[in-house]
Amino acid sequence: MSKQIKGMIVAEIKNRIGDCREMLVVDSSRLDAISTNRWRLALQEGRITVLAVKNTLAKRALHDVGVTQLDPYLTGSSTLVWGGEDIVALSKEITKWVKEFKELEIKGGTVEGSSLDAAAIDSLSKSPSREELIGQIAGLALSPGAQLAAALLGPGGQLTGQLKTIGEADED
Repeated sequence: MSKQIKGMIVAEIKNRIGDCREMLVVDSSRLDAISTNRWRLALQEGRITVLAVKNTLAKRALHDVGVTQLDPYLTGSSTLVWGGEDIVALSKEITKWVKEFKELEIKGGTVEGSSLDAAAIDSLSKSPSREELIGQIAGLALSPGAQLAAALLGPGGQLTGQLKTIGEADED
């Protein structure tokens, strides 16, 4: 392959990756055609991109955009996977497919400039997603206010009930 062709492929990989710096590397070479098609279509619906790459060209493209953490995992047959809502959602989706297709293998990934092996990605897939964390934080932030409102309304409700009872007794 000529230098010009390699340069064009590297440019295309960089273009497809864009500004994404969190991605996974999987080995999908042992999947049959039907399983691969089903897997790719399902990921495409979740806005997840799958790109089978030649390791040397992928390393060059990734180094150009500042991602060097994937080098240990770019050996043998490699497929880059990125996208989705966040890296947790991506890892959940990929680990779900790994359980369904035993031939699919997670090699590693990168999150916030750190390299993750397959076991770390499996652990990441069990953590709460971005939306779940935001919900937990909102719940924690609203909790003291709800407790204060309950504390203020509790005695006030009792006082109102007693005044109403006294008022009804006076009417009789």
